[in-house]
Amino acid sequence: MTLITPTFINILRQRFTLDWQGFHGSPHWARVRQNGLRLAPLTGANPRVIEYFAFLHDICRDNDDHDPWHGFRAAEFVKTLHQVLKLSVSEFEDLTTACAFHNDGYTTGYNTTILTCWDADRLDLGRVFIRPNPLCLCTDAARDPHMLAWAYQHSIARHHSPMI
Repeated sequence: MTLITPTFINILRQRFTLDWQGFHGSPHWARVRQNGLRLAPLTGANPRVIEYFAFLHDICRDNDDHDPWHGFRAAEFVKTLHQVLKLSVSEFEDLTTACAFHNDGYTTGYNTTILTCWDADRLDLGRVFIRPNPLCLCTDAARDPHMLAWAYQHSIARHHSPMI
């Protein structure tokens, strides 16, 4: 079952105020999704939460620069989508937590699904010319040199990323 439906994309388009193809737009979300789904079998993370996180974690950014509260705004927005997302209570809690704290730099203290969400996002730093630092990643799977190399190459090849 596809979670990212045309109806869901329409909801995102109505909420997202930045450039749809920009640094924090749909190409980034698609790469975060790919990163997360690649990590999930290795970490045991919930792929449903990862897919929604990929498309929602930056949905409430006010700008492409410093925006420290965008994660909390995203978590609040996610709460308005409870009926649309059709997640269990624990999945919904993981998603809102992952969105709320994704830009705070945590690497421990949360469950595997939340940590994998954060790694999926951090592995796409090449899009802004930053090579992910293994010390800033949460899971062994994300810190693996092959995963780091794959993700970095994937993130710097922005023009080849799937667009939504």
